[in-house]
Amino acid sequence: MNSSGDRDHAAAKRAAAAAALGEVEPGMKLGLGTGSTAAAFVDLLGPRVRAGLDVVGVPTSLATAAQASGHGIRLAALDDIAPLDLTIDGADEIGPGLALIKGGGGALLREKIVARASRRMIVIADRSKQAELFGAFPLPVEIVRFAPATTMGWIAEALEGVGITASLRLRADASGRHFTTDEGNLIVDCACGRIDRPAATAAALSAVIGVVEHGLFVGMATEAIIGDGDGSVRRLGRGPASSE
Repeated sequence: MNSSGDRDHAAAKRAAAAAALGEVEPGMKLGLGTGSTAAAFVDLLGPRVRAGLDVVGVPTSLATAAQASGHGIRLAALDDIAPLDLTIDGADEIGPGLALIKGGGGALLREKIVARASRRMIVIADRSKQAELFGAFPLPVEIVRFAPATTMGWIAEALEGVGITASLRLRADASGRHFTTDEGNLIVDCACGRIDRPAATAAALSAVIGVVEHGLFVGMATEAIIGDGDGSVRRLGRGPASSE
């Protein structure tokens, strides 16, 4: 992507993050997501907190915890303050009915726990994340470290059971070693090509022994805010989209 495209994407993410910041009220208990767009939200939240906004956050990753602490945002353990009022997080792909694919950054387990513990979940993204063909982004599946090849075989069988022939790859880090999540697990990226039945696919993966969690978030997001490079945003909910 050229520098102009990079700027447009950064502006779109910031526009979505700024719109989501308008949903934050004093005294809220917030879930703080992981990824570049969620990071833009935390960067905007920090100055508001330093100016006196009283909120407490639950980070979904060690990286988000470090970023939020650097901004002086007060953090707490989920067990101590659940349920949360609102979670703001990004997505790798947004499909029909606000079905999501998440986990490109490897934080899908904590992200899903925090989202489930929230009264509302707002997804923020740039327009490239809104997919016409849901499932184009490889679906991350978090698995235990024991016998990964065996578990991957079972994952492939589960996907075939819902009509998906996927190519599976164990994720590696920059050094070529197995990518490890904050919880010490591995990630399998499943190139599905297309996911026509997200709920059925989610249920099939959840039933696989060795799978800790998967990156399909179905029925969890209450709203999506899609940013554009010109600073405008669109809001997607259960009804028609609206623009700002």
